[in-house]
Amino acid sequence: MGLGGTAKKLQKVTEMAEDVYVRLNDLRDQVVEMRETTKETSDRVDRLETETAEVRAILDALAEREGIDVESVTADAHIIDAEGADEASTATADEASVSTADAEEPGAGDGS
Repeated sequence: MGLGGTAKKLQKVTEMAEDVYVRLNDLRDQVVEMRETTKETSDRVDRLETETAEVRAILDALAEREGIDVESVTADAHIIDAEGADEASTATADEASVSTADAEEPGAGDGS
């Protein structure tokens, strides 16, 4: 093999190395950006947790002053949410069974 073939191979390897270098720099930039975003998100979550704790303390103090049992109110809210979710899933199941029954009914949709 002559020097021309070797030069072409070296040129090709050099181009591939440059491409890898560009991709590596892009990846490095993405990692740095992701770290910054993660840090910002973590800081935001910490701030929200602190604010939530403060609001909870205020609500607890107001509830105590007004004689409201916070635990029973919270339990009632959870029960209502659970019942609502059960009703929604039951309604969806009922709709699905009606659709299935309509599709299986002889003569359904054929005008007879």
